[in-house]
Amino acid sequence: MTLDIKICGLKTDAAVDAALAGGASHVGFIFFEKSPRHVSLDEAARLAGRASGQAKSVAVTVDADDAMLDAIVSAISPDMLQLHGRETPARVAEVKARYGLQVIKAFSVKDAADLDAVAPYRGIADGFLFDAKPPKGSDLPGGNGVSFDWWLLAALDPGLDYMLSGGLNAGNIADALRQANPPGIDISSGVESAPGVKDPALIAKFFEAVEAARAGLPASRELTT
Repeated sequence: MTLDIKICGLKTDAAVDAALAGGASHVGFIFFEKSPRHVSLDEAARLAGRASGQAKSVAVTVDADDAMLDAIVSAISPDMLQLHGRETPARVAEVKARYGLQVIKAFSVKDAADLDAVAPYRGIADGFLFDAKPPKGSDLPGGNGVSFDWWLLAALDPGLDYMLSGGLNAGNIADALRQANPPGIDISSGVESAPGVKDPALIAKFFEAVEAARAGLPASRELTT
């Protein structure tokens, strides 16, 4: 089974190049001003162009209105839109119809009951992303570096297309893959040297850890430090 890997919150050429070198299937650009990973339209357009033909570009938004989405789609021509706010099924359907793009709907998860929220979106959203609920006081719906109980995802319909996110890094990705067996993974803060600062070396180490985990090999001591 193939594994989709999305490196999210990219802001520099070096980070994009590291993601592509590792074999990322998706690269994510965040348009949310409260996030340290927020990127301008011009920079995102340039970076998305750098990844064109090698990975799918994903524009990540939080309760964005039509004007904002119009600007994003016009500027960077993303392959996909990720809605990381409180968008309703009707809103997801509107966005899909307006832009003709695939849409990923993100959900915050703490316990099994949180997964029940997915049902109304099935057949509307093209894919899902499951992230941990943000810590108290956080302004960010994602990218907080915290995880949830990955075993919860084992109960999902095997045919559900989703990405696992939240607190992933080179040291725990083997456990995440073993417990949830997700069709895709999404990482942001776990490959950063500081909030919003992607580290190409950490990106490379993450891909090495994923490869080792999928081959059934233990991660090296260097990867788990």
